[in-house]
Amino acid sequence: MPLYKSQTLKIYNTLSGEKEIFKPIHEGNVGMYVCGPTVYSNVHLGNVRTFMSFDVIFRYFLHLGYKTRYVRNITDAGHLTDDGNVENDRFVKQSRLEKLEPMEVVQKYTVDFHQVLEKFNFLAPTIEPTATGHIIEQIELIQKLIADGFAYETHGSVYFDVFEYNKKGFNYGELSHRNIDELFANTRDLDGQNEKKNPQDFALWKNASPAHIMRWNSPWGEGFPGWHLECTAMSTKYLGERFDIHGGGMDLKFPHHECEVAQGKACNGTSPVNIWMHTNMLTMNGLRMSKSTGNYILPMELLSGENSFFEKKFQPNVVRFCFLQAHYRSVLDISNEAMLASEKGLNRLLEGVNLLATIQPNTTSSFSVSEWIQSCYEAMSDDFNTPILIANLFEGIRFINLLNDNSAALTSEDLQLFSNLIQSFVFDVLGLKDEKSVESNNEKLEGVVNMLIVMRNEARANKDFAMSDQIRNQLIALGIQLKDGKEGTTFSVQ
Repeated sequence: MPLYKSQTLKIYNTLSGEKEIFKPIHEGNVGMYVCGPTVYSNVHLGNVRTFMSFDVIFRYFLHLGYKTRYVRNITDAGHLTDDGNVENDRFVKQSRLEKLEPMEVVQKYTVDFHQVLEKFNFLAPTIEPTATGHIIEQIELIQKLIADGFAYETHGSVYFDVFEYNKKGFNYGELSHRNIDELFANTRDLDGQNEKKNPQDFALWKNASPAHIMRWNSPWGEGFPGWHLECTAMSTKYLGERFDIHGGGMDLKFPHHECEVAQGKACNGTSPVNIWMHTNMLTMNGLRMSKSTGNYILPMELLSGENSFFEKKFQPNVVRFCFLQAHYRSVLDISNEAMLASEKGLNRLLEGVNLLATIQPNTTSSFSVSEWIQSCYEAMSDDFNTPILIANLFEGIRFINLLNDNSAALTSEDLQLFSNLIQSFVFDVLGLKDEKSVESNNEKLEGVVNMLIVMRNEARANKDFAMSDQIRNQLIALGIQLKDGKEGTTFSVQ
């Protein structure tokens, strides 16, 4: 029986402002969409925190036995800093700055994004669609919105009519809990504002000026899609008109996610998502991370130690453990002290898990494994509370130390159950890695290959070229490439 049948999972819904019992639209299945990166620059550490939170959520759904379709998009077009000025297109600006074609910029930073997430042991999403790969779907949505009276065209651009949306009984502002009249009063005057009927209206399609590089044909002339529309197009295509969970950073709540709610309801007459989830901010040394203030660090700078904020480099495993010690809805502050404490705590956790393999079973149990397991599930099933789960894992480590000292005992059955579940929570759910074990295996591999290199050199010296070639070819077959040079023979793992 899948574990989800025995678990009551509660998730905080931004829309209602409350924790709600999770009831999937289709039993045993989860459809989850998370707003992915805008690939015009290196992914920043705050993004990594958001994506890590949803990586753990994805992992927990899989652990519980749900068939999970996790869609995380790539925004590679149409991301304006505002709807009025097309010169604020982030891809065009970065293209000019780096003297690259826009799609070269996209490729460069998409590769960076994937490399960074791989460092932190992320699972790949089920589907990773791109905005530029769904221009047709976006145009079709715009045509439907115009036909139904929710959008209008002006000078080759198309805007969503927020007031018309509200007049038809909907409520723009329901997700971010904002009042439409207050939005009107607080809207600043933007370039191109005269194209809009109302200041709150947002772009679905923008007319491309002659100098604008990224452009596609449409019924309204050459242009490009608005930022908000892409997620509606991709989420509904892969998850349906209504799906279980939509997530992202809290900075996307308004206007991006608010616009998605409006687009979904206008197109289909129903709320597109059951549960909206938002992660909180990442700060450093108690201050907001910002390039303009200099209080800023890239993920790879943290891992390499090439920065002025931390005294040493830290393994991705340590950073992941540090991030998961804060609940995804809480502000997380990182500092040199916090990273050092996380490194120490992670080592203690992994040492305890490894020690468990040496424990011998007994005839009786002095520890309720079932109660401990239930406490772990209760933590994760209470809005994915990783800090409480980690606290329970350390309680498990404390008991492992008692077992090692012969101050406690477990039967063979309880020991196996305890071992399976603690490893499952540490490695499968939290996504941590036993890097010491990996390092040990690497050292063993290096020793074996170097021994074979010595044997190959001896064969070559004895003119036994058949043996020399056999060693090289068998290593190549295993993905190990030898390279002969003036300084000797080296190898690389392909």
